[in-house]
Amino acid sequence: MGSPAGQAHPPAFSLLTFLIVALLLFAGARSEDSISGEGVSAIRLPSEGGDQAVCASSPAAATCPVRCFRPDPVCGVDGVTYWCGCADAACVGVRVAKLGFCEVGNGGSGLLSGQALLLVHIVWLIVLGFSVLFGLF
Repeated sequence: MGSPAGQAHPPAFSLLTFLIVALLLFAGARSEDSISGEGVSAIRLPSEGGDQAVCASSPAAATCPVRCFRPDPVCGVDGVTYWCGCADAACVGVRVAKLGFCEVGNGGSGLLSGQALLLVHIVWLIVLGFSVLFGLF
């Protein structure tokens, strides 16, 4: 009936607690996927709703380059963030993909492997700079 002497059993409540926490985390992750539609983000911008043009209602830029006094970023289809809004993107001749910043690694003009290589080089330069600064090399 009992366990042999010297052999300890883990408490039953710790296994039950682990299962409940795992179930809650899994349910939370699934509900976030259902909110976002694609599983990318739970926040959807009005520009992500359909195929309508994001900047259709904005007036065309009178002069290029656009001078803006406050940032109004939009993301172009080329993966570049245009800080002065739709008019700035129109000056370059780029259609706006969404309102807000472009995400890092969304394609842009460079390959993802090229971006990863650039990140490795930046980290290497930082490490090299600190080691020279502290006299390790």
